[in-house]
Amino acid sequence: MRTYGRIYDENGNPTWIEVTTDANGLNDAVYLTSLVQAIKLNLGESPFYANVGIPQYQTVVTQVLPDYYMLQMQALYAPFFASLIVNRLASSNPPTYQVTAITHSGALLTTAIAT
Repeated sequence: MRTYGRIYDENGNPTWIEVTTDANGLNDAVYLTSLVQAIKLNLGESPFYANVGIPQYQTVVTQVLPDYYMLQMQALYAPFFASLIVNRLASSNPPTYQVTAITHSGALLTTAIAT
């Protein structure tokens, strides 16, 4: 299994890298990269899932935080981890979500993702 993720160098230049199944056959890094990309998507932008993403324009207009859509994404990706928790950071603008995942190998991965 593979996906592509974007990393930035010290000058802010993006580079796409391939994220694949690890040597032990675990896909935790692939699914975590896909989750981060899904958080950055608008609703309906995914070429694979129509219900993945956040309706960012509607949430800006209505001033309603996209927590419902984050809950849907958490439910979609949770079976791929031993534990997956997505929490909105208080007073973050734009909304920023703390993603905490425990992989099948027992590693704790934590990152904050701005929508």
